[in-house]
Amino acid sequence: MQLPRLLLAAPMSGSGKTTLTAGLIGALRQRGLRIAPFKCGPDYIDPGYHALAAERPCHNLDSWLMPVDQIAGILARRSGDADLALIEGVMGLFDGYGTDDDTGSSAHIARLTATPVIIVLDARAMARTAAALVAGLRDFDRRLHIGGVILNRVGSPRHATIIQTAIEQTIGVPVLGYLERAEGLTLPERHLGLVPVAEPGHWQEWLTAVTNRIAATVDLDRLLAIARSAPPLTIPPLPTVTATDQNNRPVIAVARDEAFNFIYPDNLDLLEAAGARLAFFSPLHDRALPAATAAIYLCGGFPELYAAQLSANQSLRDAIRTAAASGMPVYAECGGLMYLTETLIDQHGQTFPMVGLLPGHSRMTRRLTLGYRTVVAQTDTWLWYAGETIRGHEFHYSVWEERPPTVTPLYTCLPDALRPQFATEGIVNGQTLASYIHLHFLSCPQAATRFVAAARRYQAGQKKERYTNRGDAV
Repeated sequence: MQLPRLLLAAPMSGSGKTTLTAGLIGALRQRGLRIAPFKCGPDYIDPGYHALAAERPCHNLDSWLMPVDQIAGILARRSGDADLALIEGVMGLFDGYGTDDDTGSSAHIARLTATPVIIVLDARAMARTAAALVAGLRDFDRRLHIGGVILNRVGSPRHATIIQTAIEQTIGVPVLGYLERAEGLTLPERHLGLVPVAEPGHWQEWLTAVTNRIAATVDLDRLLAIARSAPPLTIPPLPTVTATDQNNRPVIAVARDEAFNFIYPDNLDLLEAAGARLAFFSPLHDRALPAATAAIYLCGGFPELYAAQLSANQSLRDAIRTAAASGMPVYAECGGLMYLTETLIDQHGQTFPMVGLLPGHSRMTRRLTLGYRTVVAQTDTWLWYAGETIRGHEFHYSVWEERPPTVTPLYTCLPDALRPQFATEGIVNGQTLASYIHLHFLSCPQAATRFVAAARRYQAGQKKERYTNRGDAV
């Protein structure tokens, strides 16, 4: 498959990759091109900006969460109707899972997909030293094709010219343009990174501003030529799921609003392919679950920022409790787990009642828990068989406190370089499964099949119960 493609990487986080990627998507779309956006790593927030710019979902490429032989296939499959694929890297170019290799890094993704790399260089406090930085990135791994550099946060066109001359004359890597520092281009951040575009904000105005600036100061023709120099992409087979009963598609209610929006598009696609009908609902605004709901998917997000509103929506909290009590499968990740506890204590120390399906409370702290996790299922559930090994990641500032020692854990976390001890994680509470671990279903497609099967069993049981009750009444 001949797919023009580029990967934007940087020496470190905070260099402006998200801004440059979204702006380039916008500028290339102004030329009438269809852009397929991607994000390296497990991030949920940055892809929202690229989806906004491209007007299509942004998909993750994570060579630690997903089998490495699937990465090129995911890129190809999700770019089939696009003129160009644009991938935003993660952290620094060579930063991955461990210290002894770069698995999961931007460099790893670039090698797996033979994608030219464009370096995004935050140049606000340097001149000729920029050439040394680019030379180091180029020479550290000569298997990569460093196609060019875009300078970010330069002080003036003159500043950009000085750095461009240094880089091009000393190491021969082309500088394709720049983006000047401007207050209005700085994206708002908080404890987990950028503010998601699912929340209220002047996102379209920001995108228009950065798009217009990039269109004026980046050589898009040269950029496209580098993208088109990428070799043909080999498309390996991908895991697939199929619906076992096309005529019986149970409804899985998926939380999606300002408070809950950390979910991979691939997870939703696989659930639909396995036979689900997805119905989105808002724990903030809706008073009831969607009609005919047969299972609930509570994804991550920022419930701590909306705790008062979530608590005030008692009718939906009651509906979720009632559904779980009836045996409905409920699956919750991270922010979803927080919502299911008895109370949530926010960053200001205020306490708010939550759903109350899980004992104890979730409390915001200043300590970040972050990293990839390998977990082993502890018991047979509707989603896992005991002993199955799953890869995931976690990223949160909250802790689950006053959890009784007698609860059944969902997982055991295996030791790694950063956490050398075994640790239990999550809970099995009836048909409710909750954990801080985020999963990408492409790494475990059986999860989608089992999720739908559990919803179908619940649906069948409810129909049987209604039939029995009608018979008793007669």
